[in-house]
Amino acid sequence: MANIVAIVGRPNVGKSTLFNRLVEKRVAIMDNQSGVTRDRHYGYAEWIGKHFTVIDTGGYVEGSDDVFEGEIRKQVKMALGEATVILFMVDVYEGLTGLDQEFANVVREVNKPVFVVCNKADTSERAMMAGEFYALGLGEVYTISSANGSGTGDLLDEVVRHFPDEGEENPELGIPRIAIVGRPNAGKSSFLNVLIGEDRSIVTDVAGTTRDAINTHYKLYGKDFIITDTAGIRKKSKVHEDIEFYSVLRAIQALQDSDVCIVMVDAERGFEAQDMSIVSLAHRYRKGIMIMVNKWDLVEKDSKTAEAFKKSILEKLGPMDYIPIIFTSVVEKQRIFQAIELAMNVYENKTKKIPTSKLNEKMLPEIERYPPPSIKGKFINIKYITQLGNHSPNFAFFCNLPQYIKEPYERFLENRLREHFDFTGVPVKILFKKK
Repeated sequence: MANIVAIVGRPNVGKSTLFNRLVEKRVAIMDNQSGVTRDRHYGYAEWIGKHFTVIDTGGYVEGSDDVFEGEIRKQVKMALGEATVILFMVDVYEGLTGLDQEFANVVREVNKPVFVVCNKADTSERAMMAGEFYALGLGEVYTISSANGSGTGDLLDEVVRHFPDEGEENPELGIPRIAIVGRPNAGKSSFLNVLIGEDRSIVTDVAGTTRDAINTHYKLYGKDFIITDTAGIRKKSKVHEDIEFYSVLRAIQALQDSDVCIVMVDAERGFEAQDMSIVSLAHRYRKGIMIMVNKWDLVEKDSKTAEAFKKSILEKLGPMDYIPIIFTSVVEKQRIFQAIELAMNVYENKTKKIPTSKLNEKMLPEIERYPPPSIKGKFINIKYITQLGNHSPNFAFFCNLPQYIKEPYERFLENRLREHFDFTGVPVKILFKKK
């Protein structure tokens, strides 16, 4: 059974700051502005040998008509349902508020161990002010400062007593990671929600709804993987708010941490310069890549539209034409599972190992038919090839004069490797070494 701690409370009481302290990473975006966190955000922590999952949630506000706050309430209730232990955070500096009292009624309904955590108790004078929170009737009150860590040890000592077992250190370790990246409002969160059959990420028509990178453990066709929904990535010149700046940083970090990137493109807008920038970024970090053209149902088309659209993208990709393209509609649920299947195929291509004997059997005859051009009367002799043990396909070609092999011939060798061994969706790196 998983040990799960949900951090809940009204807006701007320091939930994300405590989350980051517990997981020992700055993964949740923190800002003095209320309502920064929207979706459920998961991380992993350990205390005195007990491992547990931590859930960061958005601030709970009852009775609001705001579209985001309504969706945040749903996310918080899902977190309460998952939790083993609930940390109900309040602000000792602002004191007991009506929002705290209203949310206490929601927490009582869950009937799980609850700890009232008075945050921002940075001084002994502030800690003395925590007594009023006993009026919530939820049991013991703990004073902490999530900013500097004071009091968190005593709190965790009590929290871990409620865990049924020692827990698993990191259930995501070694599982393939797929990141959904793209511009704002391309349909990334809708895609994740349709896949898993629940509102894992908040979806609205407002660009920039998703802020943190949201990880979800998912299983399809008997295979496990982590799928990450990310904030939309815009040009730097168009990012003016601190929150969006950090959202983009988290999205880029998710891209770096992933094995495969699904670059989602809005079919109505087409493949634009910013889409190309995102693809280039994934290529530079040597990730598996596929392009998912979403909202295809909104495009007027005939039998040749998809082929023309695909040809246009491939022309812009240039030497990155190894990237597969799939046309989908998340709203109509068209080809969304084929998209995930394609992503898993790209992952398999990225991690495949070709035996040295097979490499030489296929590639040496190709080299014999079309040898490297001689330079300054010097003949280049490639003797054998082997795959290097890295996380993406890297091949070493051993020869007498590696310094004389030029880029066109390297491109020829890459094409032959792709032709014989299928590295669809994966960047291939070739090294020439002296033998």
